[in-house]
Formats: sequence, structure tokens, C-alpha cells
Amino acid sequence: MCGIVGVLSFTNSAFRVSDPYLTRMRDVMSHRGPDGAGIFVSGEGRLGLGFRRLAIIDLSERAMQPMSNEDGTLWVVFNGEIYNHAEIRAELESRGGHRWKTDHSDTEVILHAFEEWGIDCVHKFRGMFAIALWDAKRRQLWLIRDRIGVKPLYYSIHHGRITFASEIKALLEDDEQERAVNEEALYYYLSFNATPAPHTLFSGIQKLAPGTWLRINEEGHVQESRYWDVLDHTQPLTNVSEAEIAERILSELRTSVKLRKISDVPVGVFLSGGIDSSTNAALFSEGEGQPVKTFSIGYDREYESYPSELRYARRIAHEVGAEHRELLLRESDLLDSLHRIIRHQDEPLADPVCMPVYYVSKLARDSGVIVCQVGEGSDELFCGYPYWKHSLRLQRYSSLLPIPNALRKLGLAGLNLVEGGRTASYRRQFSCEVLRRALSNRPVFWGGAEVFSDSQKRQFLSPRLLKKFTQLSSWEALRPIRQRFEEKAWEPSPLNWMTYLDLSLRLPELLLMRVDKMSMAVSLEARVPFLDHKFV
Repeated sequence: MCGIVGVLSFTNSAFRVSDPYLTRMRDVMSHRGPDGAGIFVSGEGRLGLGFRRLAIIDLSERAMQPMSNEDGTLWVVFNGEIYNHAEIRAELESRGGHRWKTDHSDTEVILHAFEEWGIDCVHKFRGMFAIALWDAKRRQLWLIRDRIGVKPLYYSIHHGRITFASEIKALLEDDEQERAVNEEALYYYLSFNATPAPHTLFSGIQKLAPGTWLRINEEGHVQESRYWDVLDHTQPLTNVSEAEIAERILSELRTSVKLRKISDVPVGVFLSGGIDSSTNAALFSEGEGQPVKTFSIGYDREYESYPSELRYARRIAHEVGAEHRELLLRESDLLDSLHRIIRHQDEPLADPVCMPVYYVSKLARDSGVIVCQVGEGSDELFCGYPYWKHSLRLQRYSSLLPIPNALRKLGLAGLNLVEGGRTASYRRQFSCEVLRRALSNRPVFWGGAEVFSDSQKRQFLSPRLLKKFTQLSSWEALRPIRQRFEEKAWEPSPLNWMTYLDLSLRLPELLLMRVDKMSMAVSLEARVPFLDHKFV
């Protein structure tokens, strides 16, 4: 895992990439890659690629990036891991025609796979990745984000060029980059605790959506395509027994955990004591000749808002024979780390779990571990949130109301009077919002981290923003997701909608974003077995 950055100056622009410009953008992300750095600037100064290295697979200098193919017509910078790189390399070697300069670099596999199959090579990759490829023959830049969105990739098009990076702060090192709030993104953020792709809270800066690629030619023409959607690869198991389903789930998860053990540096497991991380630790320990390294965070005393789970983590660590380490946090630790957490988030993530994720990552890194497996994704796949059960009940109740359209319109008009404005209780406001969605033929569930409804937001927005967003609803951010779901879902049930929505928004833009930002803040790679695309 690393930090990548780059720029392509279009043919109608006088801008030329310089080493100092690119180095400044690259090195603001030095925490993502303390093991080395590299840059490539094309001869005419129109294309530049930068790289900060966190060495994980193939630690040799030959595996350094930016990396080119044999004749220098294809260049790549890449953040992440291709876990099945050895399998793909064997296939490429059997086909012949490729000259290899590394022993087992997954970066070089990307280059030769693209030479062999073009952009369709992405379908062969099993891993997490943000990739930038420069095809000098066709004068095209490709930006690619992994299927689930484990690794972030930001870009901005301005002043006759496109810039891209693993973090927003790198793009802000460009003096001509706009510095303003994306107000529409702010409106969505107040609902979802994060900004849905392609938005960021910075005007003019976008993030590439999961499972998507961009192709940009030297004239500045941009083509975007969604290359993967989980519903395109989902088959109903209606005639399969629960026992067989359970066996298949465990087998695929065991494979996923095993793949994420591949590394040339020490690997460990974050262990909270919950079902997901405990399963990770148990499967990781299988076939190991030495104890698995596990890491847990607790607190210096019992807090009513967050009961300690350390006893469960200790029990699992004992059961699997782990080499277990713990850190107890105090209130002062939050204050001491707050400025660092804010800096590394780049844009706000309204999630207090950023603090323990930062400290458990630091605990692992300080213990000599460079890679850790984490448990994100399991709750979304297996209905692990109490709020989901509550939402399902509400959806069932709302579906029992066969209301004619004329009455629906009357009901919607009357809700504003019933809701009670600023003085109404949160429970009353939420109940009215549920009714509003039911009367509008929309699903009750708008995400597992929903904060303010549209009507609640209008109570504290400024007059200017109220006027600007009179016709805007946070549903607009969900509409394309819902459209894909209705077109592709073999069973468009409320539960499947909840899973699909959180896989599309909450996971990549909030939960996985916090894992990436907080782990990379201390130069630690986080891997997510539950979100292997074949397991999902």
C-alpha cells in the first residue's frame, strides 16, 4: 500500500509538469510511504507520476514505482495489493511475449496484464487497488478504483489539466486548485456522515466511485464506466440447504483470509472481540507455524456509552494462541490526537471510531507489524446492526398502507404541520420522516449512518442555503443507487436494498475511508477479508 499522485496537462494547455511541483504533491503524503519515493515526468512535461512506497510485496528496488513496461510505452503507479498476482503472472508467462524485471511484484503484473488484455485486465484482479496507467502510445490516462472502494482515489480537472492522488491534501498542493466548500456535498454530508461519490466537500475535487474507471485522453476528453456491480455477479441460492450455504460461506472466507496473509512483511489482526474480528483471528491462525499477532483497544475505565469488550478479545486471543497486545485509551488521548486525525481525514468523517482505529493501527505499527486484517463489511453482509432490524419493521409497516395517490399528496402536505418544526422532539421528527418516505413510495432505509433528515436540515441552514436547496433532497444522492438496485436485483427485498445501499455508500465513503486514512496515518496497511469481491 502506498500513496500515488499524478497530473496530465492537456494539449490546449501551456502548463508543464516540473519535478518540484510533483514532489511537493507527493511528499505531503509521506506517511503513506516511508520506504521510498519516486517520480516520472515525460519528456515534453505533459505527464507526471509520483509515488510514496510502503514496501509489502517484493521489497527489492526493482519493484519501485513509477514502473514502466519493457519499452517505456506504459507507466503505472498503484496503491493497494493484487492478492492473486502470482496466478496472473503464471498465466502471462504461459502466453509468452513479456519480459519481466522483478521476481514477484504485483505492480509489474498490472503492467503486463494491461498489455495483454487492455482495461479488461481489471476483471482478473483480486484485491484492493487505486491504479493510474499512462498509455503513451494511445496518449491516454486510466484511473481505476477497486470494486468495493477499499482504496480511495481523488481527482480534479482544472486549468487545462487533470490531477489525481490518494489524498485530497496532495491536490491542494497545486496553487491553482480551487479552495471552496462543495455546498451540495455538505448538504448530503449532514445526512450520511460522509460525502457520496463522486462528491467531496471540496469544490472542484471529486473521488472516483468504487468499481469505476476513468479514461482521459490528451485533449481532455473524459470517459467514465462502471466495470463492476455486485448484483451482476449474484445468483440466488433458493434450492440450496442452509448447511451447504454455511459451508460455502466459510470456505470462501477462509480463502479470502488466506489470500490476505500474502506479504513479505509481518501481518497481524485487529481483534475487538466481536464475531467478525474473532472469525478473522481464528481463520488466520489456521496452518500458522507461529502465533498470530492480535491487537486490541480498550479504555481506562468503564464508560456507559461504550462498554469494554476486552474480555472477549482476550478470550479469543487465548483460544487461538495469539501473541496479543492491548492499549488502554484515556480521554486525553482523544485531545492529543484530534489535530492529527483531522489532518489525515482530509474531509470530515463523522465517526468517533476514527480515534480507536488510529490508536490500534499505531499499536500494531509500533509492535513491528506492517499489515493488519480488519473486520469491516461483515455487519453489512449479515445484518449485524440493530438499526437494520428496526428499519425492516418500519418498512413492513409502511408497506401495509394501500393509500391512493390523492391521499398520499394530502398526507405529504399535512406532514409539515404535524411535524412541529424546531421545537418538536427527535422521535416526532423521525416518525414524520418515515411517513414522508412511505407516502412518497421511497424506501424507509436511507443508510446505516443517517443523521439529519431533509426537514431537520432546513431548520438550521442559512437563508441563502435554504433558498439554494429548496428543491434538493438527500434522496438525489441515493436515486442512482436505487435505480441500479431495481434494475439488477433478482430479489428486490428491503433487506437486500439495505445491504446494497451500505455496500455502495456507507462502507466505501465512511467505514473504509476511516480505515484507510487512520491506518495509513501511521504507515500501516489494512486488509479487509469480508470484502473480497468473490466473498461479497
